[in-house]
Amino acid sequence: MKAEVGRVPFCGPLQTVLGAENGLIVSDSIIQGNEEDEILSVGEDPCAINGEELLPLGASSELSLPIAVEIEGIDNGQILAKVISLEERSFERKISNLSAVAAIPDDEITTGPTLKASVVVLPLPSENEPVKESVKSVFELECVPLWGSVSICGKRPEMEDALMVVPNFMKIPIKMFIGDRVIDGLSQRLSHLTSHFYGVYDGHGGSQVADYCCKRIHLALVEELKLFKDDMVDGSAKDTRQVQWEKVFTSCFLKVDDEVGGKVNSDPGEDNIDTTSCASEPIAPETVGSTAVVAVICSSHIVVSNCGDSRAVLYRGKEAMALSIDHKPSREDEYARIEASGGKVIQWNGHRVFGVLAMSRSIGDRYLKPWIIPEPEVMFVPRAREDECLVLASDGLWDVMSNEEACEVARRRILLWHKKNGTNPLPERGQGVDPAAQAAAEYLSSMALQKGSKDNISVIVVDLKSQRKFKSKC
Repeated sequence: MKAEVGRVPFCGPLQTVLGAENGLIVSDSIIQGNEEDEILSVGEDPCAINGEELLPLGASSELSLPIAVEIEGIDNGQILAKVISLEERSFERKISNLSAVAAIPDDEITTGPTLKASVVVLPLPSENEPVKESVKSVFELECVPLWGSVSICGKRPEMEDALMVVPNFMKIPIKMFIGDRVIDGLSQRLSHLTSHFYGVYDGHGGSQVADYCCKRIHLALVEELKLFKDDMVDGSAKDTRQVQWEKVFTSCFLKVDDEVGGKVNSDPGEDNIDTTSCASEPIAPETVGSTAVVAVICSSHIVVSNCGDSRAVLYRGKEAMALSIDHKPSREDEYARIEASGGKVIQWNGHRVFGVLAMSRSIGDRYLKPWIIPEPEVMFVPRAREDECLVLASDGLWDVMSNEEACEVARRRILLWHKKNGTNPLPERGQGVDPAAQAAAEYLSSMALQKGSKDNISVIVVDLKSQRKFKSKC
């Protein structure tokens, strides 16, 4: 595993659980054309898929997700297929086009907040070859997202931001995404999904806490996920998936906050260290803190955990979906929490806790506890085939750009790069910076400066499409 770090060089001893199923996965090309850019967004590419790939998760409800297409037989030269979803809704239809079966069309989905995921193509047999009843589920359609990042000082005298990218982060039990559901057609050998990690940390009062979070949070998350896996083995994990992820990320952030404050050992460079004991010196003065917004992406879901006022926004189709809500003292629930615990929110160049800190949650900031807390809010979101990109950034970007503007700019810059340069797949997809996503991240940071941002600016752009192609001209 290779970790890509913004500003803080780091090659952490991140332990991975290896062993993915490397069978060929063939998928449909879901095309979203853009006449203006003359570019195609292709949903899944057979050539780009390998055994170690990722996707994200995020917010909320029990949303329907297409899982598999089962061949039931052939009738008069037509394939009779069944599409199966997480909620076990299914339908049958005759397929006249014998080349592919895509995800359920919008007009055939029952009412309710259904989200569509990756699609499945049924390879047709030759004349002398019988139809095989082998099915690939959406969970097996893994494709490592492409990404780019930038972290600049901007108009600040010092750089206090940091960011981290860890492709092929770790294998996560599939039960953390689907619970105890039994999915027809899902390979029994598929017990874990490959995940990928992205994090942005915006420090204040100094860079020490942001730097430490950059080096440590993904490692602490591995530790907490391993503990959760042990709980699943002994049967003690009974919560919903949303609650499970909330517990994992809360334990992770609280652990790192304790290490920052010197309550436990805070050396992230030592392997197998017991961070539950051995108090040490704080890693930063009590007035130093940092935000943390991180995303874990796998083939079926995106999970975002946020503490502070950095933000993650998903661009799905033509809609910008905030996967985190800024922790500001002006937020009604945060204002009430602070006041109830004896704190004060004072209007001083904006709402601030005791007139000092412009956010209501962070890691560090010991001098403002218990009013400033390190507990994150978590969003658990199923992937959809319309997903274009995910933008994670510090408030140096969001203070001067709306969610919609940032996402649309990112998408257009990705398409523009491919229009000018075509497609040039990296030798190892997702392992290094993608030039198109990098161009988008750099353009966003430049726009923020032009719009008057006075803060450090850190941006990660994750391209959620497996391939981009030029629109063919007749």
